[in-house]
Amino acid sequence: MPRLSLSPIARRRLAVFRHNRRAWVSLWLFLVLFGISLLAELIANDKPLVMRYDGQWYAPLLVDYPDMEFGGFLPTRADYHDPFTQQQIAEHGWALWPVIPFSYQTLDMQMRRPSPSPPDSRHWLGTDDQGRDVLARVIYGFRLSVFFALVLTAGSLLLGVVFGGIQGYFGGKTDLIGQRLTEIWSGLPVLFLLIILASFVQPNLWWLLGIMLLFSWLGLVDVVRAEFLRARNLEYVRAAKAMGLPSRLIMWRHVLPNAMVATLTFIPFLFTGAITTLTALDFLGFGLPPGSPSLGELVAQGKNNLQAPWLGITAFVSLSVMLSLLVFIGEGLRDAFDPRHIQFAPSASPTAPTATRMTPNGQ
Repeated sequence: MPRLSLSPIARRRLAVFRHNRRAWVSLWLFLVLFGISLLAELIANDKPLVMRYDGQWYAPLLVDYPDMEFGGFLPTRADYHDPFTQQQIAEHGWALWPVIPFSYQTLDMQMRRPSPSPPDSRHWLGTDDQGRDVLARVIYGFRLSVFFALVLTAGSLLLGVVFGGIQGYFGGKTDLIGQRLTEIWSGLPVLFLLIILASFVQPNLWWLLGIMLLFSWLGLVDVVRAEFLRARNLEYVRAAKAMGLPSRLIMWRHVLPNAMVATLTFIPFLFTGAITTLTALDFLGFGLPPGSPSLGELVAQGKNNLQAPWLGITAFVSLSVMLSLLVFIGEGLRDAFDPRHIQFAPSASPTAPTATRMTPNGQ
């Protein structure tokens, strides 16, 4: 099996990141939480994972069966929380339920307390003011927030590198015009534009991504532009120009790898900003459509239902843990790409030489 080969500087950066225990543990915790959210349908769902009824196997998680299939008389989709349907399944077979038998939009019609109900054995984190399971909404909302941040960060990184690289590499009038345009564009009030557009169209996930992507890349332009301005006058870039290499290849092969060192340290903070923006928009009511699994909507419910403190506590803990983990990961990446930390980092392997700190006298 071929092994992945890393350059010495990449191994040194990895060693610095692993040496930062807080960042390393935060990375693994975040990956575990994200992995759990990816399996949300298997963990929290209002449909059984698999069923055995009258000697036949059923997969309600994958196929929508009609109510008539299980002794009912309606041609609509079966409601597996209906007492009659549950009785029929118990008499003619069995069903394997998820750990949380509720999805993010399931209304619990069998509640004995008014909504929002406090945590109990049926709803581990209670229900919101519409009778929906809070824990299920947190799991789905975590996945939706991470997906939104991933797409927005990737798009911002692409646009920021392209526009910043063009300005920094060519300079002159291109840089001057680009700087003025980015200054004008960054001065537009994003929140006001979202509020105005929300009155014309029904907001959804892709609509929000498109609007936020128009402005989120501006924070990377200055960093990429500065790196390209610095690198375009280096000797190896001048040698590539003298050899007749096209500008696009010089930018891609020689300048971009060095510029990405400073750019990559901004990724976790862009990620955090995207999650915070989505949460704020949902809290204000200009984000995802009603009923979507949103952490911002959970924050709004905590504010509107002060008599149900578990809503606000759950929203606060979920957001604080997610954002704290991302900030710790960002700090670890920043240290890993900092030349001062790399120079005096622990060895990446037992046989690698260890750098020693030199005094001004060389001793």
